[in-house]
Amino acid sequence: MSLKDSLRVMVVDDMSTSRGLITQALDWMGVKHYDTCNEGAKALKQLSASPVHLVISDFNMPGMDGLGLLEGLRGNKSTQRIGFILVSGRMDKETVTRGRALAMNNYIEKPFTPPAMKACIERVVGKL
Repeated sequence: MSLKDSLRVMVVDDMSTSRGLITQALDWMGVKHYDTCNEGAKALKQLSASPVHLVISDFNMPGMDGLGLLEGLRGNKSTQRIGFILVSGRMDKETVTRGRALAMNNYIEKPFTPPAMKACIERVVGKL
């Protein structure tokens, strides 16, 4: 079984259009097992109960933002090793520095192409 057949991904974004663009890219790559969530706190609860291999999360969300979700994941023994990619329309140096301090695995700026998202994911999980 190839990695793309077994990889489990959670896409977290408050905007349905953005979630759709990410899941379309996952479909294009052949990733079969993904779930979506529209808020950070809800995603953290879901992931604590049922961890995945990779989280692709928007940065700017109401309530718990993407780095808050990352911090919550890293602070929980059952989720601390989940791969994490941050997505943002405006990735500034401070956000990247904070993300790296929290052990963010990678990041990508919007808008992105499916090949760019694939390359970003492969830098975290390996060749799909």
